[in-house]
Amino acid sequence: MKKVQVCFQPVGIRGWVLPGKTVLEASRELGVGIESPCGGEGICGRCKVQILKGVASPLTEEETGRLTDSERLAGFRLACEARVVEDVTLLTPQESLTQAMVARKDISSGTVEVNPALLPYPVEMPPPTLQDLVGDLDRLQKALTERYGLPPLEVDPLALRKGPGVMREGDWKVTALVWMDRELLDVKPGSFSDCYGLAIDIGTTTVVGYLCHLGTGEVVATKSIMNPQVQYGEDVISRIHYATTHAEGTNQLHRVLIEGLNQLIEASTEEARLSTEEIFEVTVVGNTLMHHLFLGLDPRYLGVSPFAPALNRSLDLKARELGLRVHPSANVHLLPVKAGFVGADNIAVLIAERPFEREELTLIIDVGTNGELVLGNRERLLSTSCATGPALEGAHIKFGMRAALGAIERVRIEPGSLEVDYKVIGEETWKTERTRAKGLCGSGIVDAVAELFRCGVIEESGQFKRTLSSSRLKFTAEGPEFVIAWKEETSHGREVTITQQDVRNVQLAKAALYAGAKVMMKKLGVEAPERVVLAGAFGSYIDPEKAMILGMIPDCDLKRVFSVGNAAGEGARIALLNRERRREAGEIARRVEYLELTLEPDFQKEFIEAMPLPHLRDPFPHVRGLISRGIPDLSQVDLFK
Repeated sequence: MKKVQVCFQPVGIRGWVLPGKTVLEASRELGVGIESPCGGEGICGRCKVQILKGVASPLTEEETGRLTDSERLAGFRLACEARVVEDVTLLTPQESLTQAMVARKDISSGTVEVNPALLPYPVEMPPPTLQDLVGDLDRLQKALTERYGLPPLEVDPLALRKGPGVMREGDWKVTALVWMDRELLDVKPGSFSDCYGLAIDIGTTTVVGYLCHLGTGEVVATKSIMNPQVQYGEDVISRIHYATTHAEGTNQLHRVLIEGLNQLIEASTEEARLSTEEIFEVTVVGNTLMHHLFLGLDPRYLGVSPFAPALNRSLDLKARELGLRVHPSANVHLLPVKAGFVGADNIAVLIAERPFEREELTLIIDVGTNGELVLGNRERLLSTSCATGPALEGAHIKFGMRAALGAIERVRIEPGSLEVDYKVIGEETWKTERTRAKGLCGSGIVDAVAELFRCGVIEESGQFKRTLSSSRLKFTAEGPEFVIAWKEETSHGREVTITQQDVRNVQLAKAALYAGAKVMMKKLGVEAPERVVLAGAFGSYIDPEKAMILGMIPDCDLKRVFSVGNAAGEGARIALLNRERRREAGEIARRVEYLELTLEPDFQKEFIEAMPLPHLRDPFPHVRGLISRGIPDLSQVDLFK
């Protein structure tokens, strides 16, 4: 019987099962943990999933009684009742997962000179009398000017409405919350200094928020969620396609993102024991598509040449205009974008890492679903973007998955014996008898392919060595594959393997990154950067040595390769806490030169030459010391077999 493919989002796990199995049975086979307290009897209603694509069996009587009308209309089913009849893509809500996703977006949390856009100004005013009938807001303005030298302020309508009552409540001692020394956002009775702000990094896959005290700069809470837009496509191209081919596509992508951000806001404030209205300032970064969808802008023009964005400059909007559930008068600041595929997140990385202040030539690689690169120093800065695809985040890999408990994140292979050791997310040590793996996340995939190459299991062309004899190397009808975890070591009872197609997908991704860097190096007339910075969640957890073995990054001394965490999120935090950095972001966005790789005549050649491991022609002398084999001339090898 022909099998059908089931894809579970947002965990990114997909696989083949026999038609007629329930979604719950398919989830167990593929290692996706779905809540089922009643044991699959259709009683508890905890195993809800949403059908995004494809068709399942008709609704059962149990589902009719457990799902609301709106849930049924939205495509929700009970995993224990719905049966798979054809290829299907399912969204599993966080509350239905037995284990939450692990969204890794740590920032450096370095010291930032605190100079926020919003400042509290405590003042005391004389009360009005029959001899002094100056209006309440004019009275406040006079006091602010006399004590702090503030110019005449614009007044937010909400502050205008509540101001008179607050002044009397505070016995004419109040704190004025003033944005950029030009707008009165709110008035608080008495002395008030605990203002908070939220820095948000909207990634294609993950959204993270850093809740900060605007007076001290302290990060009081960090929360991450999967980007809810994942259900409409795993990468920017598929989401542009959805937005442009559905009548309400753009509005739907905007709406689910805002809903997700509001969940993030609630979770952040709950952790910090604050109310959502205590957030008075928000900064937002993201790639250009995320920027447009956050604003509800039609993204269709980002998908066609010349890929022009709706605007480049920074933007300030009221939170209430966007539907964000923070203080309704709060300002939302979006950092500028550079081009169609170099967004505000790239500018945020620049103000965090500051290569424009260095003499040494720095290459910054922010690896995600889309790879963004910057090369330069204080003399000149180039930026570009390349489509790495979702392979490095676990998608389009047979046993790939996003970072979640049970995902293999580190792999070691012993040369000669080819014995495999690995570490899974959620465990402090490497493999034990109790370890049960589900699949491979991005860092584990890179480790595995690099180790296979280092140990001679795959050739420089990426092909598996067919003359090798090992119980772990299997040749199936679909092609060769190497066993990383035996079925006895997995949670789903199937072997976790790396296939030939998996290797090819990694080669395509790493070749795109390297070719982009190589084109920029040629533009600047250099052979290699003096310093390499790996940014982003993936960049934080990737092993630089393994990345270099694959030829993902240019060859250099490993001591000059640095992982810096979520530099885009750090840039958002810096812009939240320091208004001068916002101005600087605008200057840097105008200064950096954007390189469109599709217009570069050498890019295709560089891409093809970057497909072998580590490279077709570039020598990679540091890699030679990491592997026990020489790298022959591959000019006659068919790399795409």
